[in-house]
Amino acid sequence: MNLRAVLVFAAASTLLGGCSMFDKINPFSSSGPKLGQLTDFKPTADAKNQWSASIGKAGSYTFVPAIVGDAVFAAGQDGSVSRIENGKTVWKIDVDQNLSAGVGASDKLVVVGTAKGEVLAFAAADGKPLWKAQASSEILSAPAVGDDGVAVRSGDNRVFLFDANDGARKWVYQRANPTLAIRGAGAPVFADRYLFVGFPGGRLVALSLQNGALAWEGAVSQPKGATELDRVADVVAPPVIDGRQICAVAFQGKVACFDMGQGGALMWSRDISSTTGLALDSRALFVTDDQGVVYAFDRQSGSGLWKQDKLQNRRLSGPAAQRGLVAVGDGEGYIHFLSRDDGSLAARQKIDSSPVRAAVIAFSAGFLVQTTGGAVSVFAAQ
Repeated sequence: MNLRAVLVFAAASTLLGGCSMFDKINPFSSSGPKLGQLTDFKPTADAKNQWSASIGKAGSYTFVPAIVGDAVFAAGQDGSVSRIENGKTVWKIDVDQNLSAGVGASDKLVVVGTAKGEVLAFAAADGKPLWKAQASSEILSAPAVGDDGVAVRSGDNRVFLFDANDGARKWVYQRANPTLAIRGAGAPVFADRYLFVGFPGGRLVALSLQNGALAWEGAVSQPKGATELDRVADVVAPPVIDGRQICAVAFQGKVACFDMGQGGALMWSRDISSTTGLALDSRALFVTDDQGVVYAFDRQSGSGLWKQDKLQNRRLSGPAAQRGLVAVGDGEGYIHFLSRDDGSLAARQKIDSSPVRAAVIAFSAGFLVQTTGGAVSVFAAQ
């Protein structure tokens, strides 16, 4: 099992020290699985690097770039934040402190977070500092920037909504934490009148944007097992939304899709364990599991379409899908392209030699990837 940069924390932190039961979910454990070997294949697609730029390294954190129109915003642990267009850096700033999460962005605002729970906002046009806000603890996922404000998930599983104009707190939502939970959290997602967030215990919740009240709650997975470790079933990756359908996946649990038009009614679920993420297109849902196997399911019925296991133990990122291809990054800085129709290996490109922890992002120019070594690249493939 491979969680890479996602660690487990405990109410009693001493539980982690020297305890072999945690080795299977500690990416820094010497007893963890070795990186799987690359498989030879005959390319069936053409993949080219459109452009690459450099940003600060990620360290032990996972930094997700943001796309607004043709602009890409990216950040690194060293405090660097950049706006990049067509491979050219429009502006780059140093926020004078280390960062732990980023980036959320709109056409007006760029937002990052720190390990001290600080939320820092800058002007999208020129990087000028605009405001600061304070969450309750370390920020491990990218802030979400929407018309109703800036949503931030803190490491203690509280969710804050800040005013986009001045950073004033609008509301905060919190719930009880289990004894053990994954150290890492999926970014909140704005949709319609709600903010959708995954939580420990396998829960997906919809919060009212007006006041943060719980609108509905769906069970992605139910914790089960004899030990606290067995019962860890957290929704770590952000949910994905298309139309009325919202889907999420849990560690040691399931992938599940819900109908938002029916008050969050469960459409289907399948047994899958993942912390890296999932993607939707018009026909299918794609998910990378903890073993590095990529699956495709029919998005309406949940029936299996294909699975690709030739990248097993490659420490794969979450997937992205477009133009007949599904793309995932791996632990050695490669991006792999799979056929959307049958999952076969279609193309492969090297970015650098550092892991791709953040999910690949599909947008109009191609597939966007950020490595832990600080490379930000766009690949076009067809």
